[in-house]
Amino acid sequence: MARFVSNKLPARAALIDAAKDVGVADEMSEECVDTFIVNLRFVGLLQTLSGAERIITVDHLLDSLPATQGRVAGAPSSSTHSGRAAPSVDGRSERTHAIVTTEQAHFETTCFYVTPIGEDGSDQRKHADLFLGSLIEPALEQFGLKVVRADMIDKPGTITRQIIEYLLRSRLVIADLSFHNPNVFYELALRHAVRLPVVQLVRAADRIPFDLNQIRTVRIDTSGLHEFVPKIETYRSEIASQVRRALDDPDAVDNPITTYYPSMRVHIDGAPSHS
Repeated sequence: MARFVSNKLPARAALIDAAKDVGVADEMSEECVDTFIVNLRFVGLLQTLSGAERIITVDHLLDSLPATQGRVAGAPSSSTHSGRAAPSVDGRSERTHAIVTTEQAHFETTCFYVTPIGEDGSDQRKHADLFLGSLIEPALEQFGLKVVRADMIDKPGTITRQIIEYLLRSRLVIADLSFHNPNVFYELALRHAVRLPVVQLVRAADRIPFDLNQIRTVRIDTSGLHEFVPKIETYRSEIASQVRRALDDPDAVDNPITTYYPSMRVHIDGAPSHS
């Protein structure tokens, strides 16, 4: 089950198959999965993060507890060896899911999700979590791509430099144009400059700027539950279709730079080349 840690709780069928793979008898597999999920939730290792239920590590759980709980006297703090921890409003240390370190960041299997993130509890954070957990991750499962968001990067150094590295080296970038966030447009321009695959998303209520409105964009109606929920599978399919097109023919990148300066090429050492 270790392969499921830090990821969304898999489909029940996948958990049953995993149980059988480790030797659980067929007639016991259903009960095994039920017991596994109930116990994960009971001990706090199954939590709702970024819009989906995820299996977290013990270190992550300990870091989320108040400083006076969850520690044995004299035991080292896991935050000293497991990565950066950001304080939350109630004084607890909270880290995001699916932490990616330098050693784990295999850019050829990475999709970098560019989106306005906002503060905890803000509309932007809720939006980013909803799109990540309900639409993007499920749509990308078939491609074997790990979705990374800026707040999921955990390695020493300047966060801006790390974001630029992901923009220039990830196999795919998904850019969420919702809220007209200036950082998103800046990061999207960098990706355009290196002519690598991008998929655009936006809330249906948001206007797309004129220089991007000719690019195919998945428009998602978030005006209410009754508008959003019935179309979730359709939105996932639309995202998957755009991703498939981008990955199948990365040289056919369509953006304002390729349109008006088709011979322009920017080479970055270490960035993937599809020419």
